[in-house]
Amino acid sequence: MSYGLGTSNQNLPSFIALAPQMPYAGTQIFNNDFLPAWHQGVRVIGGAEPVPNVSRRSTQPGLQELELGLADVLNSRHLAAHAGNQELSARIRSFETAFHMQTDAPEAFDVSSEDDRTLALYGLRRGQHDGFGWQCLVARRLAERGVRFIELVDGSSSNNWDQHGNMAEHAKHAEVIDQPLAGLIRDLKSRGMLHDTLVVWTTEFGRTPGVDGDKGRGHHSACFSSWLAGGGTRGGTSYGETDEIGATVAEKGVHVHDFHATILHLLGIDHERLTYRHGGRDYRLTDVHGRVIHDLLS
Repeated sequence: MSYGLGTSNQNLPSFIALAPQMPYAGTQIFNNDFLPAWHQGVRVIGGAEPVPNVSRRSTQPGLQELELGLADVLNSRHLAAHAGNQELSARIRSFETAFHMQTDAPEAFDVSSEDDRTLALYGLRRGQHDGFGWQCLVARRLAERGVRFIELVDGSSSNNWDQHGNMAEHAKHAEVIDQPLAGLIRDLKSRGMLHDTLVVWTTEFGRTPGVDGDKGRGHHSACFSSWLAGGGTRGGTSYGETDEIGATVAEKGVHVHDFHATILHLLGIDHERLTYRHGGRDYRLTDVHGRVIHDLLS
């Protein structure tokens, strides 16, 4: 999305990851892979200062612009001597983005302006600036301000949904995300944003239908569920079925390439035409596969 659509707010990154704790795979969850380095997601942790050091240090008008102007001249000379260095280009662009974020970021992450009804919708107390409810509310605020892609990560490498030992722990995690997710969808709809905002809830695999050990379940990639809301999807429907014990797909299976193709289609992109040249060939997100699942479209 960052590469194909860019951003409609130059004062904020096009890809922001709201991840209070670092997940299993670390920054791989929101990195740029083989795209230019400036497409990596900007991780926001939350708390009293979600984006540290974003305020101007100098109160003297124009001083920072002079300092950054000098830095830009030196950086440009250095880049000219190291043409094609994506990491260097990304660092320069990150300085530019950080400068622009001084304008919009403090207000975007400050939920104190929201009324009590909205805070309650997400299960938030006034003055609270953490938790999954805070992530969902901030995601709506970022979407309003033109951030193209917002990723919300729940849990960490040590406190997550990967329940090999006790599946009953899922209830605790579900309780944390249930109200905020419902609140996000209601809030988007009430503001007229749901029709052009796509909400995707997914994971990398499901859980086995049988017990793994005493009370847990193992990894199960054969079949599991994801859901989509808004963004041109057909609400209130389900697609595909498993067998009676959830072990295999019985009908209307959706491969991950189909899932990606459908998401891209909903966002106005032809998955067969969006490519990026890497390693001597044009790469697609869906490789050489993928079909749009039209039954999911409104």
